[in-house]
Amino acid sequence: MNDLVKRLTVAQDVESSRPDKSVAGLKESIDRDYVHILFKQTGTELGVQLDRSACNFTEADFASGRGKIRLVGALTLNYEKVRCVADLDLSTCEGSGYLQPEVL
Repeated sequence: MNDLVKRLTVAQDVESSRPDKSVAGLKESIDRDYVHILFKQTGTELGVQLDRSACNFTEADFASGRGKIRLVGALTLNYEKVRCVADLDLSTCEGSGYLQPEVL
């Protein structure tokens, strides 16, 4: 397993700050089914194609900017297929995330 991929398999601090670090910006990205997740410890930013069936928005109130969401999606990092899982607090657009190597 690639060293960076291995380091990102451990839960760590993440944020969503594109197009900006706001609930509105995050909601726009979610509506496009494509979000950017920044792993703060390594400075690695990943573009994630969301898997809507695996995401959880039941606790989210985008209008008031409160609640928690789970974003899940697949991508390829350094030639390895992985699944990104990020749990974010809408009030800060920050939370915890990790990668899961895809099993073939």
